[in-house]
Amino acid sequence: MIDTMLRYKIPLGVAAGLAALWLTFLTVRETESVLVTQFGRPLYVITEAGLHWKWPFQSAARFDRRLRIYNPRPSEFLTRDKKNLVIESYVAWKIEDPKRFVETVSDPASAEMRLHDIVWSGLSAALGNHDMESIVSTNLQATKTGLMLDRLTEVTGKAALRQYGIAVVDVRIKRLNLPEQNKQSVYARMRAERERIARQYRAEGEEQALSIRADADRQKEEMLSVAYRQAEKVKGEGDAEATRVYSQAYSRNPRFYNLLRTLESYKKIFDDKTTAILSSDSELLKVMMRGEGGAR
Repeated sequence: MIDTMLRYKIPLGVAAGLAALWLTFLTVRETESVLVTQFGRPLYVITEAGLHWKWPFQSAARFDRRLRIYNPRPSEFLTRDKKNLVIESYVAWKIEDPKRFVETVSDPASAEMRLHDIVWSGLSAALGNHDMESIVSTNLQATKTGLMLDRLTEVTGKAALRQYGIAVVDVRIKRLNLPEQNKQSVYARMRAERERIARQYRAEGEEQALSIRADADRQKEEMLSVAYRQAEKVKGEGDAEATRVYSQAYSRNPRFYNLLRTLESYKKIFDDKTTAILSSDSELLKVMMRGEGGAR
């Protein structure tokens, strides 16, 4: 009987010892933190990866310490210049203090609910201190969104870590939009602004065109004036040369020159339809009837 009891007790003792060893040792992965509790009361946190031990009557709660992404619902905010914006953001966060996390929120879903409140109030306060032009702008140097979000990350991170053991790594805006009821009025203002800029460009273009045309007309007049002056100079030189040639020809044979000039004048005066009545002593009649000898 005693031998039978000993035969059963030894395996039971070995099994109990193995179970105690199993409950005593625990492994911690690099991606997690372990919170050791005793009867539900948090004792200490293990963050170093490897093999660790605890008392068998103690429990271990594991928490993933990698980054998590929380996407709050799109919310409407008011800027300092009273412009409404619908902002869709995201929050990158992780569990930094498991002990504080368990004591305050206990699970990731509750933590994200707390994050939503913190980030919403932070965004509301930050946007309320900036005009819309400093948040939405094509000029990267004029926008202050990056600085605003960096400051928001710092502020919300301190608040979340202090209250819930959560580390907020980054807060960023995924999408920025206008409320549906405000879009048409904003688009109308944008069109009016673009039309004003277009009118300004057209006016500047017309002004430049008038200046170019005036300069071209001035250059044309100057070129025509120079050309006319040169033409008159050449014409005067030609007339002088013609007068000199005529003078030389006239001095060599005045009678022939008079006859030639007379014939040229007749050519211009008379044609096949001309009727001339001349007196008997007319020089013209004498030339026509008897040639140069008759007019002499």
